[in-house]
Amino acid sequence: MVRFPRSAVPRLLYTFFSSKTRRFYPSPTAALLLGNFEVRQFSAGNVARAKDAKEPWWKESMGRLRNIGISAHIDSGKTTLTERILYYTGRIHEIHEVRGKDGVGAKMDSMDLEREKGITIQSAATYCTWKDYQINIIDTPGHVDFTIEVERALRVLDGAILVLCSVGGVQSQSITVDRQMRRYEVPRLAFINKLDRMGADPWKVLNQARSKLRHHGAAVQVPIGLEENFQGLIDLVQLKAYYFHGSSGEKVVAEEIPADMDVIVAEKRRELIEMVSEVDDKLAEAFLNDEPISSVDLEEAVRRATIARKFVPVFMGSAFKNKGVQPLLDGVLSYLPCPIEVSNYALDQTKNEEKVMLPGTPDGPLVALAFKLEEGRFSQLTYLRVYEGVIRKGDFIVNINTGKKIKVPRLVRMHSDEMEDIQEAHAGQIVAVFGVDCASGDTFTNGSVKYTMTSMSVPEPVMSLAVQPVSKDSGGQFSKALNRFQREDPTFRVGLDAESGQTIISGMGELHLDIYVERIRREYKVDATVGKPRVNFRETITQRAEFDYLHKKQSGGQGQYGRVCGYVEPLPPGSPIKFEFDNMIVGQAVPSNFIPAIEKGFKEAANSGSLIGHPVENIRIVLTDGASHAVDSSELAFKLAAIYAFRQCYSAARPVILEPIMLVELKVPTEFQGTVAGDINKRKGVIVGNDQDGDDSIITANVPLNNMFGYSTMLRSMTQGKGEFTMEYKEHSPVSQDVQMQLVSTHKADKAE
Repeated sequence: MVRFPRSAVPRLLYTFFSSKTRRFYPSPTAALLLGNFEVRQFSAGNVARAKDAKEPWWKESMGRLRNIGISAHIDSGKTTLTERILYYTGRIHEIHEVRGKDGVGAKMDSMDLEREKGITIQSAATYCTWKDYQINIIDTPGHVDFTIEVERALRVLDGAILVLCSVGGVQSQSITVDRQMRRYEVPRLAFINKLDRMGADPWKVLNQARSKLRHHGAAVQVPIGLEENFQGLIDLVQLKAYYFHGSSGEKVVAEEIPADMDVIVAEKRRELIEMVSEVDDKLAEAFLNDEPISSVDLEEAVRRATIARKFVPVFMGSAFKNKGVQPLLDGVLSYLPCPIEVSNYALDQTKNEEKVMLPGTPDGPLVALAFKLEEGRFSQLTYLRVYEGVIRKGDFIVNINTGKKIKVPRLVRMHSDEMEDIQEAHAGQIVAVFGVDCASGDTFTNGSVKYTMTSMSVPEPVMSLAVQPVSKDSGGQFSKALNRFQREDPTFRVGLDAESGQTIISGMGELHLDIYVERIRREYKVDATVGKPRVNFRETITQRAEFDYLHKKQSGGQGQYGRVCGYVEPLPPGSPIKFEFDNMIVGQAVPSNFIPAIEKGFKEAANSGSLIGHPVENIRIVLTDGASHAVDSSELAFKLAAIYAFRQCYSAARPVILEPIMLVELKVPTEFQGTVAGDINKRKGVIVGNDQDGDDSIITANVPLNNMFGYSTMLRSMTQGKGEFTMEYKEHSPVSQDVQMQLVSTHKADKAE
């Protein structure tokens, strides 16, 4: 449809104004087509005013948009909470449990494996409407092996809900997720779930959040009763009691605060006002002057402090028992930012990656980030967060990372694994496009600007498995599966063992790799044999060593000649880069066109250290001199010279093996504490913390991953099945001398075989 510029509206004209799109349209036909119109007669003055009122058409719709993620430790109730949100907002019409008896499973766990295991494996996106606000939600996994799913969801969201279990409190993965939220500067609400469970203590959890997560937070609700007596909630901002009636808690009844709770409500409200006034000047002034603080003043102050990431409002409830979800949704609208209240930055590629702030309006040039890929039934499905501008079906967009121009063939909004076709999407929205070839983290624009969004931080894989298809005929499907999973998941890597010729898959842990092997079997009908898990060791050097190598080969015709001189040295501790190459040759001892070949040779040599054949990192190579031959020098000659030079000086640089160290958190009954601690010491672990939580001991330790295989079975037998543990990658650190000798001799024996 043609849209007339508003400047072209004549002096007197019946114009149609759509309250849906907030735009002016010229003809009665347009009015009939679009519906939901108001007819207005404009004079010249009105037209001028309409022109001035240009900015609000998108402002209202942007103000009514929230992009949120739901993240937490395993089994804190994220997917159950999302299921209730979808039910109350009318997106689904009946509630199914994560491990329900009906065999349907939660809406957001659309994969068969997720429903069987009762865990979330892939983050799933959906959208819903609550009180005329549109909320885009991403439900993320809690297991540390799928941490990239949380990472990329938080990268593109404006706000988040951190779910904490009222019994388990702040657990290891809660700390990891909170760290990720800080990294991407995401304002958040905390939701203390499972208040109906035995041993629920929200105040203990709130204190843990303050001490362990360093949250400047306070409760905005007080529960009415706990455990089996949990009946409802008191809102400390509005000073109302809420009860949840109906078969699924869909009727929210507001009543006066019970008289027996007046004292605790006054105390907790004062605590809330004190905490907020510490970080909000406007409220602090009213509080210090002893002025009465109204609900509106307090709500506005909490919103300002939350968006500024200086305060975390704490909500409470029980998603499973259908209590407290609707007030949490109100909290999302009241306290979390809309897309234009968040600062997003892009890097301008034309100005040496200068930081540019994106206003986040639909009026600007298109800037969108591909944050997640999925192989759909109809080709690759790319999830996009639109940061600025409008994307339309049929438009041409440019992938800044590859320079390719692509047409948008199909634009959809996702509801878990279902999709709804749309014609356009504007800034602030999360959509998906089909048939666009790109990688995770690519930026798309309309071609008028060369901006890229900052990428996500991708952790290094810590564990590997050798896999091969059982039947030779299924090789094509097998490699198709591996290619697809690599594109979808940046933490899943595939390589080839040069010596054995086996395919090696690497990932974040045993569960991560098991899930992919199972998906190859189910989705591609390929049975694979799996080797013993291997730890991803690294090698590094500990001192400087010189090299001077001449590669000379004459075999009739043109020979090979290349000489490289210089030294290798370790990079300083904590260096962000793993490999550095410096050319310090003065003059033309080696022609400059051969330098890239030398760097390539050193990089290739560093891919496999001579101790156990694992990559060498934290290494700096400096080229100081060399020699070339007018006829016999070539790129190949210098590349080979570099490879042999590296091998020649490597042992003189005192190489050491680095192994992945895991941060392990154990929760065991106090009676088994001694046995478990002794076993950790046997595994060469270092205990770094020991806390008491009721009758349980919480032990935190740094343990080499190589010593953690089969630990879950061992822990069960040591604690009569009552112990549980989680582990996540911490760092690579040097192994002891005896372990190094053992690893080297094993590697030599394998090589000899």
